Amino acid sequence: MALSAQAAMWFLPFLIPLCLHVAYTDLAAMRISNRTVLVMVGVFVVVGLVVFPFDVYLWQLAHLGIVLVVCMILNAAGAMGAGDAKFLAAATPYVALGDVRLLMALFAAVLLAAFVVHKIAKYTPLHKLAPTWDSWDQKANKFPMGFALGPTLALYVALATVHGS
Repeated sequence: MALSAQAAMWFLPFLIPLCLHVAYTDLAAMRISNRTVLVMVGVFVVVGLVVFPFDVYLWQLAHLGIVLVVCMILNAAGAMGAGDAKFLAAATPYVALGDVRLLMALFAAVLLAAFVVHKIAKYTPLHKLAPTWDSWDQKANKFPMGFALGPTLALYVALATVHGS
């Protein structure tokens, strides 16, 4: 993996609770809060300055702006939700450019698992454990992507702690 194990170890304790919070709030309220993504950006701004050489830090931070613009366009076109767009932009600085293919494969696997788990829970008595979650009542074309996006980032950084450069 291109992300260093040292950087991943610094980021992981901050990102795990944030990513789990994103998954939970998207399931419960079909929403990813601005506060959560701002905290993610803040963590990168502070911790990234410590763990990356300055030129790498600036390059990773530039990815945030680029992805934010692309995701805003996709959101305006109706291709993705605003919370998903914000989360992707905030998550981008944590991902090394050399790991994009790996991350896409990881996301595909996590998305498939999240979709199956959500459908099983929705159509079985399991949904009674959280009967007020908004994600149960959505149309077929609305899925809480934060349920897949959050765990994908957490797993990516966790894998980098073990297999990072």
